[in-house]
Amino acid sequence: MGLPPLSVDLATMTGNVAQVFLTDDEWGATLRGIRAALAPGGRLVFEIRNPDRQAWLDWTRERSHAHTDIPSVGVVESWVDVTDVRGALVSFRWNFVFSADGAVLTSDATLRFRQREEVVDSLSVSGFELESVRDAPDRADREFVFFARPRGKRDL
Repeated sequence: MGLPPLSVDLATMTGNVAQVFLTDDEWGATLRGIRAALAPGGRLVFEIRNPDRQAWLDWTRERSHAHTDIPSVGVVESWVDVTDVRGALVSFRWNFVFSADGAVLTSDATLRFRQREEVVDSLSVSGFELESVRDAPDRADREFVFFARPRGKRDL
């Protein structure tokens, strides 16, 4: 079951969302769905990590280890470890240890690190025209922010 028809002025993807679509089919279907939902004059804005920076090299226990005191929960120890790198796909595990009872929770995920030109091409194929690509203001050279509008859907 899909979503009901939508008409929105802005669609955004933040926090690595654009990178969870691992296959070209998943990514293309997502872009086409967003395009269909955008009203005339609407925009798509999203970020991806710059794959040339290889952010996953810092995803180690030594570099990510933290203790966080959470009210009503207690201290939670956390860290991330890379579990696999295969081309543009990087898999990793977040680990959480709760000091109150020793419970351990893990969260596994995989992100696809697409090159900038690959994203530009996928936008075009999915019916978007690229307006600009900018550095993330708080992460210069580490993330790209894409601004696109549906081709053929103009302001009324």
